[in-house]
Amino acid sequence: MKYKCVIFDCDGTLLDTLGDIAGAMNKALVLHGYPVIPQTQYRDMVGWGIYKLAELSLPHEERAESNIKKLAGCAERFMNDEKENLIKPYPGIIELLVKLSNIKPVHIKKISLAVLSNKPDNVLRRVVKNFFPYINFDAVYGMRSGMAVKPEPVMTWELLAEINCLPQDTIFAGDSEVDIETARNAGCFPLGVSWGFRSRDKLEAAGAARIIDKPDELLEFFGAGK
Repeated sequence: MKYKCVIFDCDGTLLDTLGDIAGAMNKALVLHGYPVIPQTQYRDMVGWGIYKLAELSLPHEERAESNIKKLAGCAERFMNDEKENLIKPYPGIIELLVKLSNIKPVHIKKISLAVLSNKPDNVLRRVVKNFFPYINFDAVYGMRSGMAVKPEPVMTWELLAEINCLPQDTIFAGDSEVDIETARNAGCFPLGVSWGFRSRDKLEAAGAARIIDKPDELLEFFGAGK
């Protein structure tokens, strides 16, 4: 009952974007003359941001900084051009967000809701707006130039300062070890979700304080029933 804020990761937590991410990166790989990667392989590659994904997608001998930057920039452009038909919210996510938006805990005015992702900021804001148009998120933060990405805690602290919440009052929900490490580094409650891209074993190894299997289990942290 003590929590006042929930920060959600996006890819693998709110939205199933694996097909979209794999499609954009594979188009970029083909354009630059590199072999494509099976979509399932991307499950363990995403989460650290577009530059790291570009690096991991390139053959080892081609991982020069110039190649990484070109591939990342190209993939980001494809993400901006995609029709989003490969993206969908996970079952129960919209219902969860609506319920969280309407809960009125006795100890606070309202629960603050935010999204923090290593997805490029412009892409993140677009998909969040398009898929959750009726959810009034207090903040949406994606990867921006000059800002350290997850699992570094700086972006989390900046977001929390903007919405006037403290780390100890915040649940950070995510599907990957990157999210769990971010939560722990920032001083938030590290909540793993099992429906995303990573295995339960990886979430446990990263130090998740709890792992939930269905979105509505998060309501228990606010004394609300399913």
